[in-house]
Amino acid sequence: MRFWPRSLLGQVLLAVAGALLLAQAISAVLLFRAAEERRAQQVVGTLAVQLTAASTGAPAERLARRFGDRPGERLGLAKRLRIERSATPPSLPDDEPEAALTRDLREVLSQQGLSGADKVRVVSRAAMADPRVLRRIEAGRMLGGGAPLEDARVILASVPGNDGQWVTARAIDRQPTARGVRGLVTQTLVLFGALMLVMWLLLRRITRPLAQLTGRVEAFARTQDLTGQLEPQGPDDVRQLIEAHNAMEARIAAMLDEKDVMLGAIGHDLKTPLAALRVRIESVDDEGERARMAATIEDIVRTLDDILSLARVGRASEPPERTDLAALAASIVEEFEDMGEPAVLAEGARVVAPVHVTWAKRALRNLVSNAVRYGGGAEVAVLREGPDAVLRVTDTGPGIPDALLATITEPFVRGEASRNRDTGGAGLGLTLARAIAEAHGGRIVLANRPGGGLSAELRLPL
Repeated sequence: MRFWPRSLLGQVLLAVAGALLLAQAISAVLLFRAAEERRAQQVVGTLAVQLTAASTGAPAERLARRFGDRPGERLGLAKRLRIERSATPPSLPDDEPEAALTRDLREVLSQQGLSGADKVRVVSRAAMADPRVLRRIEAGRMLGGGAPLEDARVILASVPGNDGQWVTARAIDRQPTARGVRGLVTQTLVLFGALMLVMWLLLRRITRPLAQLTGRVEAFARTQDLTGQLEPQGPDDVRQLIEAHNAMEARIAAMLDEKDVMLGAIGHDLKTPLAALRVRIESVDDEGERARMAATIEDIVRTLDDILSLARVGRASEPPERTDLAALAASIVEEFEDMGEPAVLAEGARVVAPVHVTWAKRALRNLVSNAVRYGGGAEVAVLREGPDAVLRVTDTGPGIPDALLATITEPFVRGEASRNRDTGGAGLGLTLARAIAEAHGGRIVLANRPGGGLSAELRLPL
């Protein structure tokens, strides 16, 4: 399963979302720790006010102002939960020691010069398990502003007094509620949604012209047609990219037009003297020499035709037309049968695909010609495999050495060194077939058959 999107829009949005969630998680942890520290400071301050007031007799109001930034709140707690004096510190089986609060309270009381500060004892218990809290609730007196105490805890701090008794102070410690967590989650979702919406709108403004430019590049690669060029849009960088691409298209189209004109001139300038030579050799008396000269001229003409055809592939003046490939293959096989060559068409399903008929015939003709020449015969099959239409030509010949399979479709590469037309010509047949396949958005696939021979496939997209 792939979670990382391929598009620029998806990747940036996912990266921003991940970074935002990570930052928000870090922020939540820091806020939680800060809230815990403030809560601990409040509890320590409240306990210190009560214990110092009880031990020194100093006014609680003045002590409350001395211990921090919430004197009214601490004074109110001190008045509501009165000091308890007992021979031993209050204790219940479920009391939990509070080491951190003990350390902090001991430090505060020591700074106030309270005797017995080094013996302070701090424990916590559920608020609804503390007898003093329960008595206040039974008496109908409010505690903690009337807020529910089910999740709250009572912190008890006890120090030995000068009279030999333990002085115990209490403070209510409210645990973080679900409301606070919901608020943080809501804040995160609102921030996340707003940022993602802004990022999506911004990235759409960038990626939409890029997607259109991609489609334009693909269309120009197929047709080399200047119609349908994009209007510059989006941010300045993207606009400049589109303008540069349009200018590049214009230069490429001009070069291709010049190439076609040049090829036409070359073809005319070369074929005219070749035609004159063909006439002149008729005056040669030696019939064998005359035949060899005529064959050489024909060889040059066919090679020139292959080179010109290869150069013009991809510059179709008409769009591809939907064609029955089985009928197309049958027409090619009939050509070879009429020449007495061993070529057969295997029965198969009807497959229709958009092709340039002349080019497709040229490519298939080259594959069948190779199979007949090198493999002693060709069997043509028309298949449909997934999104591709397949024109498969098989033979029972020696195949192609594995070392040459990857390069045999390159120009002028052949399986044997001679350039004799009878043994394969100039090595442009497979190159031309590959160029035609690629002009259709397809490919040529060559593979040696396990039982001997070669399988050559012309794969075209349906």
